[in-house]
Amino acid sequence: MKELFRFLKELDQNNNREWFNANKEWYLKSKATYESFVGEIINGLSSFDPEIAGVQVKETVFRIYRDVRFSADKSPYKTHMGAFIARGGKMSARGGYYVHIEPGRSLFAGGIWCPDATLLKALRQDVFANVDEFTALLNDPKFSRHFTMDGEKLKKVPAPFPKDEPGSEWVKYKSYTPVSMIPDDFYFSGDPVKKSIERLKLLLPFNKFLNFTVDESGRK
Repeated sequence: MKELFRFLKELDQNNNREWFNANKEWYLKSKATYESFVGEIINGLSSFDPEIAGVQVKETVFRIYRDVRFSADKSPYKTHMGAFIARGGKMSARGGYYVHIEPGRSLFAGGIWCPDATLLKALRQDVFANVDEFTALLNDPKFSRHFTMDGEKLKKVPAPFPKDEPGSEWVKYKSYTPVSMIPDDFYFSGDPVKKSIERLKLLLPFNKFLNFTVDESGRK
């Protein structure tokens, strides 16, 4: 893992095609290390989340190449490696497990990021209607020790939700994604696969809550 981190640090300092092409073999070795790690994570998640059984690594890992068409930043490569592990792979609408490795900014995340308008409306409705269950998940001591809700929020409570109910603040979210920041040394001592699976397992009840809504909405 240290070599993977070293590659990403160097890429961050040399984010151009000339350097990348000259170091293509290093990239491929780093990519293989990351994909092997994700494969072990998938196997571990499958032991307690049946939805993950059968998910293939290639379905989950995002490309390192950036889409710069509409970005002011024209750097051609991402300086991290990421995978979203869920039934249906990285483009799934379902709640799942995100594994992001980036020197100084690694993280785990769960839930659903940027759902489409129809699904977001359904998620907000279920969060509002079941706010006690939802907040109990977030406030669980083991969960809240590591994960906090992250992401963009509306400034105002969206219609048709009332402004002063217990669930009103939670329907402002545009995504439902708990995040746990991971220090680099997490990967350099002990068994990083085992530790990662233990941390990601905390997301299972939250993902189940969201995926009930996904299933009710007819998504797969």
